[in-house]
Amino acid sequence: MTEQQLSEQTQAVLDPMTATSRGPLVGIIMGSASDMPMMEKAAKVLAEAEVGYEIEVMSAHRDPARVTEYCTEARSRGLKVIIAGAGLAAALPGVAAAHTDLPVIGVPLTSSLSAAGGLDAILSIVQMPPGIPVATVGLDNPRNAAHLAVRILGVA
Repeated sequence: MTEQQLSEQTQAVLDPMTATSRGPLVGIIMGSASDMPMMEKAAKVLAEAEVGYEIEVMSAHRDPARVTEYCTEARSRGLKVIIAGAGLAAALPGVAAAHTDLPVIGVPLTSSLSAAGGLDAILSIVQMPPGIPVATVGLDNPRNAAHLAVRILGVA
């Protein structure tokens, strides 16, 4: 369906979500620079879908003030979804969700220090307290996080 075929009401809802010229709609964050090769897979999916994104490294443990600032200001900067990749204790997605009302998608990541093949990261992300929702995709699967973000934005 083309934009011309969409009703005015539907287009009014989709415009702020699909217009990449207004800045990024998805923030991709990760806890360590070593996670970048994996999380760039999410960026590739978003680029293919023509969804604007930004990608940054920030640690919930090493720089919690930076995570708080990023997530608190995300909506005012035009972001609509945050994808947060983290391994081990995997606190980043939960901390992000605690500081924004935007949808947060957690990507559990494995590392050489992971317990039980990444189970530590999975459990850290899925076991959020009530009121702090985090969607979670499969282990080492940032592509699915990006596909979910595209669906949330309604541009699939």
